[in-house]
Amino acid sequence: MNVDELVRDALRDQADGQPPAAPGFADRVLAVRLRRRSRRLAAAAAAAAAAVAVAVPVLDSGKQDVRPSGGVEQTGITAHPDQSPPRDLIAAGRVALAAYYTTRNVEQSADRAVSERTYWLVNPGTKKYVKDDRWSYVAVAPGLRTAAVLERQLPVPRIGLLDLASGQVKRWIPVDRPVAGVEFSADGRKLVATAYSKNPDRRVKIDGSQGWDAPFMESDRTGFHVIDVASGSSSWAGVELGGGAHNPDAFLNSRQDFGFTHDGRLAWSGMATEPGKKFYDFTGEEVPAPALERYRDWFVDAGVSPDGQLVAGQFAGRKWKTSSFVLDARTGKQREVRGQQLLAWADGNSLVAWDIGQDGNEYHQRLVLVTIGGEKTTPLSDFRSPKDNTKGRWEPVFAER
Repeated sequence: MNVDELVRDALRDQADGQPPAAPGFADRVLAVRLRRRSRRLAAAAAAAAAAVAVAVPVLDSGKQDVRPSGGVEQTGITAHPDQSPPRDLIAAGRVALAAYYTTRNVEQSADRAVSERTYWLVNPGTKKYVKDDRWSYVAVAPGLRTAAVLERQLPVPRIGLLDLASGQVKRWIPVDRPVAGVEFSADGRKLVATAYSKNPDRRVKIDGSQGWDAPFMESDRTGFHVIDVASGSSSWAGVELGGGAHNPDAFLNSRQDFGFTHDGRLAWSGMATEPGKKFYDFTGEEVPAPALERYRDWFVDAGVSPDGQLVAGQFAGRKWKTSSFVLDARTGKQREVRGQQLLAWADGNSLVAWDIGQDGNEYHQRLVLVTIGGEKTTPLSDFRSPKDNTKGRWEPVFAER
């Protein structure tokens, strides 16, 4: 179960007709579920990058782009509210939907399976999404020209730099400890690659259930590489788990990838117990949380705003049935914004989010643009299927454009 499904489970616990949730509702539900269902999967968000050897030019705002028929064009916005999954580029402000993926469980034996992703990647020339089932994990660089890709049999000993226009890998970067997740720094110069000794997307059947779950109480994560994209040189940081399942403070989901802080100077990772995250220098030494990231939640994809002043927060559900908090990065003061789940910052005052429609079904979501202080949302895509594990349930990957 991924972060999206975990949060939707939390939302489902707030049934129709109940009073608005009290402060900290999502925190409490998530904490309970993590203790009770600690084996569930959570993935870290992908961010942006650029390379020298594989050129990654930053595109303009998109105002002069020719939009496909049927789309909605506004200044800085390319929307396709009639498409789900999308076929044509979706973008708002500084970010674009660079890719999306679906997941399926591939059985290995009667009681073992692997959760596999299938990606659709944007082609920067046609501005359409193209299926590419070669990769287990993808992170897209700013400019929508290049992606970092991992091959199917995780963990893998190398990272590919894929040209999105041609679909060809232009360069491979070897790593001496196998990895299963990658993320770019915001300036595009570095990659953080999370190392695992086993595939973190393994699944098992639980108690004769027909479904699959990830009950691996002790993570197989071993540390992270920080890679210079231009040269391919890297450093290694081994991160001790401190007792695994026997130490609740060290608990990790089976997949708990590292990411970069907003300024790219540290690596960080979520954890199941307070304070909910840990920060590391590039040698693997734990360090205090940076001042502008102490209120950041690992399960909220949008993270820190472009100017570093705000932090996207968790589900609120006060003023509207589905809404989220945005916090002052220095003081933690909360404001409420429309949107069930905040995914990416379009600019310093607006975000791309999942949100529900008039039917009120928390599983029936579409991408929308929300504005701090605004009452309305701008639809960017059509709705995902309200049913779990269907072909229509796609997951977004955003990057700067």
